[in-house]
Amino acid sequence: MALIVQKYGGSSVADATSIKRVAKRIAEAKRGGNDVVVVVSAMGDTTDNLIDLANEVTPMPPSREMDILLTAGERISMALLAMAIESLGVEAKSFTGQQAGVITDTRYGKARIIDVAPGRITSTLAEGAVAIVAGFQGVTQHTNDVTTLGRGGSDTTAVALAAALHADICEIYTDVDGVFTADPRIVPSARRIPRISYDEMMEMAASGAKVLGLRCVEYARRYGVPVHVRSSFSGREGTLVTDEIEGAGTVEEPIISGVAHDRSEAKITVVGVPDVPGKAAKIFEVVAGAEVNIDMIVQNVSVAATGLTDISFTLPATDGQHCIAALTAAQAEIGYDSLQYDDTIGKLSLVGAGMRSHPGVSAKLFAALSAAGINLEMISTSEIRISVVTRADHLDDAVRAAHSAFELDSTEDEAVVYGGTGR
Repeated sequence: MALIVQKYGGSSVADATSIKRVAKRIAEAKRGGNDVVVVVSAMGDTTDNLIDLANEVTPMPPSREMDILLTAGERISMALLAMAIESLGVEAKSFTGQQAGVITDTRYGKARIIDVAPGRITSTLAEGAVAIVAGFQGVTQHTNDVTTLGRGGSDTTAVALAAALHADICEIYTDVDGVFTADPRIVPSARRIPRISYDEMMEMAASGAKVLGLRCVEYARRYGVPVHVRSSFSGREGTLVTDEIEGAGTVEEPIISGVAHDRSEAKITVVGVPDVPGKAAKIFEVVAGAEVNIDMIVQNVSVAATGLTDISFTLPATDGQHCIAALTAAQAEIGYDSLQYDDTIGKLSLVGAGMRSHPGVSAKLFAALSAAGINLEMISTSEIRISVVTRADHLDDAVRAAHSAFELDSTEDEAVVYGGTGR
């Protein structure tokens, strides 16, 4: 008998028919002799619809009330899924994040899990029932306020529960057949990756690959939870995310695992910064004080005649105006001339542990992008990743050019996107 945690995204439970299909898969896993815990997202576009509704009521909804509102979507899907499983003759009980013991900090909309106390889930499993848990949500430790975990929150809930329960595997069900070498919506010939390391998957998630949330992979690596990414629409094998990679450190190891892209970032340029010690530090202290995460940073060479420089950085577009407001308030203290904001950028990232021991990867990437007429605005690297920023309307062409240059195209059937959303 194995203890399995399964997570189903919004496209997998988009309507009554989809919920019944998922319920059948869960019932089969239970009848196979396994203990099963299920984490479920809101149905289809429910969360987006609730956000739109709140914005119709007020342009600035209070963050506490938004979290209470948004958790309604998962409560609906968890109850309906439990009903569907019960109709198949398998006992099931549904739980909110609070009831499941998911304890978070107090940051509404971006809460982080600080503990999981799954006593009620353990009791439910001991009774022989399937436990259905609402993803994306938790409760604060001292005030008992409802919180949401932000993007990829249901993935994080699933892995956190798997870690707390010492589950044998955490299965993330989505609308594609695993992790691919590129987004199949852009590159239909993208190839499924059978196994990928935590580090590579973290880089891909951080670079825009939507199939898994970054915090989910971080959590899985920290606690050694193997994650199996599969489609709820098929029975195909999927992708195993683990540290046990066949061929790792040998000539069999692939140089490049995949090409990720991200359209959700914006670029801020702080123009005319005095090129003296401490100014860059002050800029990023202001950004950090506004609780904005930054990605890539570029500082231009100082102009000798003026002693001024420009500093550019990328950040989530959703935090753009908030960051601009914080920097504007600190203009006199920093002493810069002006701010430029650009939300029409796109980021492409080439990820692969093999590039550590293979020279020439950067040259090959830049040559391929040049041949495709792609202009680069920013470049950033890590040990297993190269990222570039270009114009958003050139991003799809850039992804296809990089994918072909590194011979990542599949010779088999084209990748299938079942649900159409990527989650």
